[in-house]
Amino acid sequence: MKKNMLYQGAEAVILLKDSKLLKERIAKSYRLPVLDEKLRKSRTKKEMKLLEKSSKIIPVPEVFSSSLYGISMKNIKGKRLSEFLDSLPNSLEICGQIGKNIAKLHDSGIIHGDLTTSNMILKNNLVYFIDFGLGFESHNVEDKAVDLHLIRQALEAKHPLHFKEFFNSLIKGYTSSINAKAVFKRLEIVEKRGRYKQAY
Repeated sequence: MKKNMLYQGAEAVILLKDSKLLKERIAKSYRLPVLDEKLRKSRTKKEMKLLEKSSKIIPVPEVFSSSLYGISMKNIKGKRLSEFLDSLPNSLEICGQIGKNIAKLHDSGIIHGDLTTSNMILKNNLVYFIDFGLGFESHNVEDKAVDLHLIRQALEAKHPLHFKEFFNSLIKGYTSSINAKAVFKRLEIVEKRGRYKQAY
């Protein structure tokens, strides 16, 4: 294990290097080397593009540079929201801000793909979205509804005592989206589909 490693996920490691964060995609031995290189390069390039586009819309870590398999970015020295949201005195306001941020991304055709409070950092009352590794560009209402469904599930799992209040505040924030009504309508379908699958 590298001594400057902060976190290791399934797809990448996060390293602290010269006061900057370096996200490096891990080589997968079970994949053909040629395919593995192609996937790591394309996913790194895609995430870099999403971060740069998102930085013009909402708070995200500033990107300094990128390599074939890695991205160097600013280390946001704040609180991981998953650990503190329940105890924040302005938690509902923060959830409203999250909803507005998601709406801004969606209106710009950005789907985060992994919306959880573990992928959000609070600093100076601003919510920074991190880890766009599963993100992609889309204006599809279904994709936006699935993104909201993911954050609903995450709130229920991480913050079970308050998730209804939190999600309601988030949804109020999301009403700022130009497609809010269509996305909410599709969200109902997505959630019914999810319940149907669980029944079997």
